[in-house]
Amino acid sequence: MNDFSMVCRVLGTLFYRSPQDAVLAPLMVLITEGKLTEHWPLEQDALLARLGKSCVPQALADDFSALFGGETAKVPPFRSSWLDAPESDVRDFLGEVGMPVSESATDHFGALLLAASWLEDHAQQDEIIAQSRLFDEFLLPWSDLFLGKVEAHAGTDFYRVLAAISREALQAMREELAEESE
Repeated sequence: MNDFSMVCRVLGTLFYRSPQDAVLAPLMVLITEGKLTEHWPLEQDALLARLGKSCVPQALADDFSALFGGETAKVPPFRSSWLDAPESDVRDFLGEVGMPVSESATDHFGALLLAASWLEDHAQQDEIIAQSRLFDEFLLPWSDLFLGKVEAHAGTDFYRVLAAISREALQAMREELAEESE
């Protein structure tokens, strides 16, 4: 797994899964112990340190639920909640690029980042085109608004910092895609 894939996978997983999910346990340990910095390819050490200091399990679980959970979510994590664009557009795109999809909504912010990781890991000749399209059509048009709302409504510093890390990472990854396509 390369740096692009790792960043997308980490951020996608943190937005997609509840902090109490057993799948997140090893990642949360890395964050809490400050060891994610050793593996993180972006210059975000201060933000990662803040992220680690704000890992209080029950507070994170409550905040995740309030921010993204169910009908009463303060910040719906679905593209279709922010844009006049059906979820099926994302599903169709992922099918076109050969990514297997489940019954779950494909336009979740975290799922889109996980899809970017999948595209990188299953690189085809046109993976740069597919990744650029994923970013330009399905992720970036609403990510700033979504991340701004996460920062505004988060009850913990963890999700405010995660939003800031994500915003910077999305910009860096899109710039990397632009350089690779030239």
